[in-house]
Amino acid sequence: MKFEDYSISFEIKKNLERQGFRRPTDIQYKAIPPIMKGEDVLAIAQTGTGKTAAFAIPVINKIQRAKKDRRADGIKCLVMAPTHELAEQISEVFKSIAHKTGVKVTGIIGGVEQAPQIEKLQSGVDVLVATPGRLFDLVSQGYINLHRADTLVLDEADHMLDLGFIKDINDLIRFLPKKRQTLFFSATINPKIKKLAYSLVNNPIRIQVSPKNPVAKNIDHKVAFIEMDDKRAFLERLVDENPESKILVFVRTKVRAERVKKAMERVEIKSETIHSDKEQKERSVTLDRFKKGYIKLLIATDVSARGIDIPNVDFVVNYDLPDVAENYVHRVGRTGRGTKKGKAVSFCSTDEKEILTEITEFLGKEITELEIERNDYRETLDFTKDTNYNWKKLIRDNEKEIRKLKDKRKK
Repeated sequence: MKFEDYSISFEIKKNLERQGFRRPTDIQYKAIPPIMKGEDVLAIAQTGTGKTAAFAIPVINKIQRAKKDRRADGIKCLVMAPTHELAEQISEVFKSIAHKTGVKVTGIIGGVEQAPQIEKLQSGVDVLVATPGRLFDLVSQGYINLHRADTLVLDEADHMLDLGFIKDINDLIRFLPKKRQTLFFSATINPKIKKLAYSLVNNPIRIQVSPKNPVAKNIDHKVAFIEMDDKRAFLERLVDENPESKILVFVRTKVRAERVKKAMERVEIKSETIHSDKEQKERSVTLDRFKKGYIKLLIATDVSARGIDIPNVDFVVNYDLPDVAENYVHRVGRTGRGTKKGKAVSFCSTDEKEILTEITEFLGKEITELEIERNDYRETLDFTKDTNYNWKKLIRDNEKEIRKLKDKRKK
């Protein structure tokens, strides 16, 4: 089935065609019909499979038709996302699909001036994409009225739970119409998500379950056993051996991100970092530069793992294994998106083997080991440009010479 066969507006079909979308992905094929019928949907699918368009297409079509019928103005759809980057991305997807439909889309996020956002809200909005913090700020100030928002979308709902937004979501419900359509979209599911979903809807939920393998088939993912202090040398080698590749590196903390960046600077490799200590404007600029290929190495915390669509990421490197097994799926899903191939490699130290076990149990299978010969491992450390390692090499070489002299004396 092609998009041209769907009962959606001519403008939406043209927008999809212009962007090269002719056939729906699996999640779009399964989710669009029930959403168009007004059903509540809990959609679980692998990352990179087109979940945003799966709810954006029917929502925009519904609003466009309502506007033609001259129904009341006001926010008709509220989309909540856990991170600034994801909210901005969802807004862009909505805007691209809504081009020339008359459907107005606005995104609001924290970390930036609210005055321009208020101005957009006052000029009229049909679809509002928001992060919880800024949304509640503007609702409490009276700038947002949700009494006509008959569609609620929670994207990456499990991550919003992890970030502690459950109370905010429950508080939000009292501002929405009782009769509404509720849509849940995520790459992973757990009992907490199911409980939240059932608490927010009155009608039966249509559940679409992801495939048994939560990592897409076109991602080649492997694990390399590398000790914590040696990881920087192996990242240096990966970058040097793939100079034209776009590489996204995930670390566990903001401090680690900056340390890895400094380590790359010492070996003359340019990189940028993105994490919650950065100003929103700086994060947006950095992400845009990485998307456009102006920078080839981006070091990030999990703030960038959820739902962000960065084109043509060749490698995802789990420099640190994630604390939560599910986040492995979201991280590696930044590569191999759509029909493209991607590579993911995880650096696992001795201290992280327990986390690796949790990840493999979550995946339901082992991750193929990227075997490193002992001599190859040693050469990677010996030939790094990092002066710290060069000093270690000198010490080791000196120790070897001393041992040789002792052996000669014994003979």
